[in-house]
Amino acid sequence: MGILFYDRQEFEFDDRTLTHIQVAISTKLRRHEAFFLSWNPPLERGYGRHVIWIDNGVPVRFFYRGTKSVAINRDWIDALLLTSGSAIGMQLVDEPPRKQA
Repeated sequence: MGILFYDRQEFEFDDRTLTHIQVAISTKLRRHEAFFLSWNPPLERGYGRHVIWIDNGVPVRFFYRGTKSVAINRDWIDALLLTSGSAIGMQLVDEPPRKQA
């Protein structure tokens, strides 16, 4: 499990998911685009939904428990970025299957 540190808060994600969130967030912030990031916590942590405002003015840090980088699924990054343009912001969607080359 990895941790997204944002505005003095900690949010846990598995390393694979966190890697894709990191790439999507960094893409948006490099473009100077602020946005909401929204996801549902695991059921064992209760019900509800997290929504945080991601902005260049707030430090963000990613911590990975694993030491190896994960393979990036470009389709997942594209799906995350596509949702970020909506009024409710970037939704943490499930990873789509990789397309066969």
